[in-house]
Amino acid sequence: MSASFGSRVQNEDIWRVVSIETLAAQWQSDLQFLVKVTRDSDRKHVHQLQAAGLGNVEWMDACDTEIGDVVVTTPHRSQAAVLYRPSDLHHGLQLTNRCNSNCLMCSQPPTPQADDWMVREAVEVIRHMGSSPPVLGLTGGEPLLLGEGLREVLDHVHECHPSTRVEILSNGRLLANAPLCKAVVDGLQTPTTWLVPLYGHVDFLHDFVVQAHGAFEQTLAGLLNLQQHRQPIQLRIVLIKPVLDVLPELCTFIGRNLPFVKEVALMACEPIGFALANRELCEVDLADWQGTLEQAARQLKRHSVPFLFMNTPLCALPTDLHGHAHRSISDWKNVYTPVCEPCQLKPDCAGFFAWHERGWKPAKTIPITREEYTA
Repeated sequence: MSASFGSRVQNEDIWRVVSIETLAAQWQSDLQFLVKVTRDSDRKHVHQLQAAGLGNVEWMDACDTEIGDVVVTTPHRSQAAVLYRPSDLHHGLQLTNRCNSNCLMCSQPPTPQADDWMVREAVEVIRHMGSSPPVLGLTGGEPLLLGEGLREVLDHVHECHPSTRVEILSNGRLLANAPLCKAVVDGLQTPTTWLVPLYGHVDFLHDFVVQAHGAFEQTLAGLLNLQQHRQPIQLRIVLIKPVLDVLPELCTFIGRNLPFVKEVALMACEPIGFALANRELCEVDLADWQGTLEQAARQLKRHSVPFLFMNTPLCALPTDLHGHAHRSISDWKNVYTPVCEPCQLKPDCAGFFAWHERGWKPAKTIPITREEYTA
């Protein structure tokens, strides 16, 4: 967003946005505060505070920011990027762009460059958050490539926001290393759930989807190590064609061999990143797979494994599975089509990713009336 700043603001600085009225109540010597100015007197007040010796306070003029935002500044471009916004429903921090897999449908294609700066940025965001979100997602790339550095991030969350629960999106492969798994989770005080993908009930299927030989065995070993440490696990299954072809068998495998998982998330594919390069495998209309989804749901129910659907419009699902669908797409990338407007289930529907028009819709959009729904 466009912004102008006081002279002390540097590139890549992390700040908490405050009003001049709330600054005194929030001020801490080890944090940085940007006063959102709305009048000349606010700017003058900031200069008076600086003259009195407060070196961690500056002003900013940016109408799109909200009080409580945590931002990173690039004053040479007159820009500020919001890294955390309290009013959002979903909150997440990216810890790295690197990954040890190359999934066919990856929405965040990995890069090989060292990016330790992202961890330092994440820690500063955690420190500058003035409110504690109920849930904070940690993602990548692959967060476990940080090694024990991931534990440092988790400990910062507990220190600064002890009521916050963390969800870590990880392929789980490095957790097969028992000493690393112990270093990350042993004695962990931060309530944490691990979100781990599984794409097949045999090795060649999972390894093909993630484009990494040996990934299936590593993932299973990692899941078992997490279970040994009593860590909650959500298995994630992205619904692309190679996975849908074996989905009932995969759900049976989970029920028989991984009954300890907290839940299974069945997710529509995000139409961006590698998915666009592998469109023939990733683009599906889930409405054409309703029978498969029902079979998979029956297998999970049979083995008493809870499940949910994510990123999936209600009109793509059989009616009896609507109760398992969640509005899971992050606020900033969640949209609906004009066809959705008359649908009476829209308030309960996940809708679409903002870039679906550049990719594809996961299903033909069909407005639903309450009369049709209850008939």
